[in-house]
Parts: sequence; structure tokens; C-alpha cells
Amino acid sequence: MSRLCIFPIPGCVTFPGTVFPLHVFEPRYRAMIQHCLDTGMPVAICHTEKMISPGKPTGNLKEALNSNQATYRPYPVVSAGRCELVETSDDGRMYLNVHLEQRYRLGDAVQLLPYQIYECEPFPDRELPAAEAQLDDADNALLKDKILHRLYALGQGDDVKRSIEYLMESEEWQTKSAQAFSFELFGMIAFDADILQEILEMDSANERLNYTLALLNDV
Repeated sequence: MSRLCIFPIPGCVTFPGTVFPLHVFEPRYRAMIQHCLDTGMPVAICHTEKMISPGKPTGNLKEALNSNQATYRPYPVVSAGRCELVETSDDGRMYLNVHLEQRYRLGDAVQLLPYQIYECEPFPDRELPAAEAQLDDADNALLKDKILHRLYALGQGDDVKRSIEYLMESEEWQTKSAQAFSFELFGMIAFDADILQEILEMDSANERLNYTLALLNDV
């Protein structure tokens, strides 16, 4: 078991292999991020199940910088990774990139105040028997191609279509593993947060790709 800090954002689901730009102004979360920078503890950027307690209303930036906002309960499966500090403003706000490296399943809460720390364990995709994995590999290659072509068909405007064309022709995306593709794809497209959370909790790249294609075909 390892530990990670929680940065809950309602409606925000993140995936491994992506980088999340983060602006931190609440006192408790500035302290939390500094703890992560000092110790190397990963931070999870995650969707929330419910609000535990509301925050105090703030009328201006000065008040916001000196008070904590609402507290939320995170979903049990999250993406987390290391913090990279980009800038600290004169008033103490922190601008970071969070490099989301892998998924974790949360266990027991170690600390809830002033910020949340959980025991956790990695949440990898399930391993398949060799014969089944070979069949999945062939199906996944076809699914990746279908998803990119469907995104191209749905693209609005020349710039979007050129971006999708680049991905379709890019060796990096053509050779990306099904697992990486099925996560990093969501750096480009967005669905409802509850749907994205459902995808994040799937333990099979093939399942994620099939479900994503079905969603795109329904658009």
C-alpha cells in the first residue's frame, strides 16, 4: 500500500498518461501541494461522489486566498501522479502541472483534515491469458482506427479535422498501446463526468475502446 493526496474537483475525471494544469489558491491545498513537492507523494485529481461540507462564501480574491472552500468525497478509483511547480504568484497562488501516471484504488483515509490523504493500491488492467490477449490486440487495432475515423467524421471546422488527420497519420498514435490510447484519448474528447468515471474504472482496454466507440457512434 502507498499513500496519495486528494485534490477533488467536481465533474473532473483525469486519465493516466495526461498532464493536468492546476491552479491552487485555497490555503489547505497550497499546504497539501507543498507537502507533495517536499515528499514526492503523488496527488490525485479526481471527480467527487458528494459534498461533505459546504465552503464559506467569498466576495473577492483576498478572501478566497485565506479561506477553504467545500469538502468533497472522492470516487474510489482515481488517477494520480507527481506535481511539477510552474510558478508561484506574489500572493501565494500556485500554478502546476500534475503528471498523471497511473490509476489507484483508494483504501482507508489516513487524514481528512485539513486535506485528505488515503492509503491506496495501484489499479492496473486485468491480465489476460496469452490466446485471449492476442485476439484483443487484433480487435484493439481495429477499434483504434475506427475511433479516429469517427472523430474525424464528427470534427467541426478545418482545424479540428487537421488535428484528427495528424493523429490518424502519426506514428506515435498508430503505435500507441491500446491501454495508453484508451486513456490518453480523453485528453482530446470529453463526455459527461459520470460516463468518464465509468470508463476510468473499467479494467480492460478493449472494454474501454468498445464503449468509447459506441458513445461516439451515438453522437
